[in-house]
Amino acid sequence: MRKFNVTVNGKAYAVEIEEVGGEAGAVVIPAAPAVKAAPVAAAAPAAAPAPAAAPAAGKGEPVKSQMPGLVKKLCFANGATVKTNDTIVILEAMKMDTPIVATKDGVITYSVSEGANVDTGAVLCTIA
Repeated sequence: MRKFNVTVNGKAYAVEIEEVGGEAGAVVIPAAPAVKAAPVAAAAPAAAPAPAAAPAAGKGEPVKSQMPGLVKKLCFANGATVKTNDTIVILEAMKMDTPIVATKDGVITYSVSEGANVDTGAVLCTIA
């Protein structure tokens, strides 16, 4: 019998899988409160500040995440002037660093912080 923790649509489950003669049977058991306190559950509140900063998108052009990942580095300070194609964020996904570049010249305002987990399409910053 092998045990796994699986998260589906934000809800965590403890799953036990038993291999029987080449066939696998699964039993799904609702997660214990200890699983909800795991770092996976702690990552959800970190994503909440990004939508709160979304109104700033009206003050400039939003730069969105092209993939889910971890914000490894913010390359400029808030309020700094950036030029088109400057690397503004380093996003880590699947152990690879992906540079996110400025889409235009302007003043940058970040909507995320280093260490935050983001989804595809999340607003990383705006450039006005």
